[in-house]
Amino acid sequence: MKCFRLQFAPLLLACSLILALSVRPAQAGPDPVVVMETSMGRIIIMLSPKDAPKTVANFLKYVNAGFYDETIFHRVVRLSKGGQGMAIVQGGGYTFPINQKRALFPPIPNESASGLMNVKGTIAMARTDNPNSATSEFFFNVKDNPSFDFSQTASMTGAGSYSQKTTAGYCAFGKVIRGMDVLEKIGEVQTARAGRMEDVPVKPVFIKKAYVAK
Repeated sequence: MKCFRLQFAPLLLACSLILALSVRPAQAGPDPVVVMETSMGRIIIMLSPKDAPKTVANFLKYVNAGFYDETIFHRVVRLSKGGQGMAIVQGGGYTFPINQKRALFPPIPNESASGLMNVKGTIAMARTDNPNSATSEFFFNVKDNPSFDFSQTASMTGAGSYSQKTTAGYCAFGKVIRGMDVLEKIGEVQTARAGRMEDVPVKPVFIKKAYVAK
């Protein structure tokens, strides 16, 4: 009887291990991280595909295509002296001196309803007045910009009737995990008007290279 137990003990242990592994929940891999080497320092961004999957996939396509290499931050907007307005650093669409690049891929749907909030340190897609027009351009929120968030409000217009207002917002899809000091320095550069564009850095700030961290 002792011999029987000794022979089958390893088999029982192996079966237990296989069963334990089979019922263990699947673990998602780490979120992608993108590194931007700029002329003022390095910015490292962790993306959030669970919140904005189509936006993250689109951004990574541009990164992997080398689209952002040797582009510039073409727009830097600061809060007014009274603390009003927005504070952003925008890039992803122009080379020096203010030459617009042609987008590589079609516009993407706006995922602002499920994306991150536009708080300090997040990266979001830039777009036109059309909510579903974002392609390559993005901006960093240098301060909290709650006016960029998706929102829905309802107000009573009569007995039992309501009016609903939706603000499409801008989809934030990642956050700076290192290099916020670099971003803040870029946010303080001197700007001026250049042709039809305002808030253009007087001394160009380059994205020398953007790549996915391994």
